[in-house]
Amino acid sequence: MQATLKSKINFEGIGLHSGKVSKLTLIPAPANHGIWFKRIDIPNPDNMVEAIYFNVKDKPLCTQLENNCGIKVSTVEHLMAALAGCGIQNILIEITSQEVPILDGCSEAFVEAILSAGIQKQNAKQFALQIMSRIEVNYEEAYASLSPAQSLEIDCSIDFQEEAIGQQTKSLNMANGTFVKELSSSRTFCRKVDIDVMHSKGLALGGSYDNAIVFDKGNVLTPGGLRYYDEAVRHKMLDALGDLTLAGIPIIGKYVGIRSGHMVTHRLLKKLFSSPSSFSFSSSCFCCSASIANCWPYSSVVSLPRSRSCARSFLSRSIFNCA
Repeated sequence: MQATLKSKINFEGIGLHSGKVSKLTLIPAPANHGIWFKRIDIPNPDNMVEAIYFNVKDKPLCTQLENNCGIKVSTVEHLMAALAGCGIQNILIEITSQEVPILDGCSEAFVEAILSAGIQKQNAKQFALQIMSRIEVNYEEAYASLSPAQSLEIDCSIDFQEEAIGQQTKSLNMANGTFVKELSSSRTFCRKVDIDVMHSKGLALGGSYDNAIVFDKGNVLTPGGLRYYDEAVRHKMLDALGDLTLAGIPIIGKYVGIRSGHMVTHRLLKKLFSSPSSFSFSSSCFCCSASIANCWPYSSVVSLPRSRSCARSFLSRSIFNCA
């Protein structure tokens, strides 16, 4: 079954890259709504941005969404991971600026608030995308792939020169609350040597020891140190889940990321949906009970669904027309 929140949730905090204060309100939404952002600081009808892979625009160090009218929402990955980890498929997210607040640099505050508000099950079937054959992408030294599995598995490896990070590898089956227990509290991180470079590019302007782990060679500069000895690779897994959630449907398969980041995972999703023979669906279509193979809701990549009711549903939720 699909799910939404039982009640509204409010957040306020600084944007990691913009350095600007942002307010966020998570609002329960009806079945089949999906995940949408609404820029309430932009007073026109073109302020809705769907959290879906074909709205992703390449941007360093975060995941940024942009609708057909150029309206943007950035640094969505930690919130998306929290929604996926808590099983929320339908939500309207009102936001007062371009960037989602970073809070303490992980998904834990989002998760705790969602669980406190309560999760409302909805009388609508939830289906999943089953990976049938391996899809992989390479970009410079980075690699990512999706391959067949019985549930969602995430396997990440990182390799940094800093002694305090070094080589880390971790693999987890994401079933049965694994995200909440193992990954949600793992914070974003950076190297001290990179901070000035990021600032010169207008990035990490809101970064601090309160919302990021800072490594300097063999030292952890953030007060209190690490929450886990392998917190860095755990955060990479958190990011991967958030980015995979932009498929718009739960994925059943194994994700492998080697030195991967947002850009590589986004390219992997685009390649996946351009190769329809590489996946199938695990249940009938939520729109019309027809075979999901004929009604899958991503017609911008392949031909429109054969069922007219499915096509209308997809067009109404995924194509945003500008005035």
